[in-house]
Amino acid sequence: MNRCPSSSPLLACLLSCALAVSAIAAAAYSTPALAQGMLRQFPVAAKRAVLEVKAPPDVLLNGAPARLSPGARIHGLTNMLVMSSQMIGQRLVVNYLRDPQGLVHEVWILSEAEAQQKRPGMEPVTNWVFGSDADKPKVDDGKTPFNQLPLYKK
Repeated sequence: MNRCPSSSPLLACLLSCALAVSAIAAAAYSTPALAQGMLRQFPVAAKRAVLEVKAPPDVLLNGAPARLSPGARIHGLTNMLVMSSQMIGQRLVVNYLRDPQGLVHEVWILSEAEAQQKRPGMEPVTNWVFGSDADKPKVDDGKTPFNQLPLYKK
């Protein structure tokens, strides 16, 4: 297959080779912002969570079940799209947005530096109660009749 036109073969070949080399160089040097030490900017409404993909589109966000929207986009560390099937079983710290139906629509996998930034949604979730957190037992102080039901007139 002859890729160079026959009218001026040397000039056309050099031009096409130069274009190919410049395209490759542009792709090689257009590194993502993360590689340059800069942090990505996320929407203000994005929340933080630990994402675990069970069986796409079913995921867990901080242990609570959720679903990915049909057009969900998962951005990797380099902002390239990642397929949810590649992430099955992994627990990753992410920022995410939901669509109007409540489905997870946009997800950004975070680097260590990005995960250090404060963002709503990552409040500690615990399933135990400390002694200082528990409600104190109710004690009858003599002012409240705990043993009596209110009497309503019909």
